[in-house]
Amino acid sequence: TARFQALAEALDLDELPSRLECFDISHSSGEATVASCVVFGPEGPLKSDYRRYNIEGVTAGDDYAAMHQALSRRFKKAAEGEGKLPDILLVDGGKGQLNMAREVLQELAVPELILLGVAKGVTRKPGLETLYLNDAAHEFTLPGDSPALHLIQQVRDEAHRFAITGHRARRGKARTTSTLEGVAGIGPKRRRELLKHFGGLQELCRASLDEIAKAPGISKKLAESIYAALHSE
Repeated sequence: TARFQALAEALDLDELPSRLECFDISHSSGEATVASCVVFGPEGPLKSDYRRYNIEGVTAGDDYAAMHQALSRRFKKAAEGEGKLPDILLVDGGKGQLNMAREVLQELAVPELILLGVAKGVTRKPGLETLYLNDAAHEFTLPGDSPALHLIQQVRDEAHRFAITGHRARRGKARTTSTLEGVAGIGPKRRRELLKHFGGLQELCRASLDEIAKAPGISKKLAESIYAALHSE
């Protein structure tokens, strides 16, 4: 609560914010792009309100388009009266990402929110972030020992972590699924049954050759093909 109070003072707010949301984007050269939304209240993270968005149909590596899609999906429901709106929307990025967020909120006619962009400094060291408020015209920094800055850093880092773990899971699933699709004798139905038998992709990847061969409908020869495909570099 003290850090929320410090943030309210740093942003010159009349009231203590009760809900802060932060968005981030993660991908590998445009592959398996995932956006994250993490939520914090005065008592800490509200993990049941966290969301991930699998980004589709944008140019690989276009973080602006990915952010636009994620924010549109998040706030479309809010504009229709569903769910809660944050008091502060934190975007990991500088003026460009902040302006993108403003565009989305204006397109959806979402009630006025406080927008805060967080850009890493030239050295990218924690404590040297540049902050942009609302229309990006208001640019400022906070002291490295500021509780408000520590809160912003924690929320941003959590959004980054949540985006990366989602991206890695999506990338791994896509790569493993495409690997299975390349195995002769494994059609969509058998692939689903195989994944169901092992309880998921990670478990299948950990399975031994003998364990795969014991799965229903899988011959020793087919098991060898599956095992080789999953463990080839």
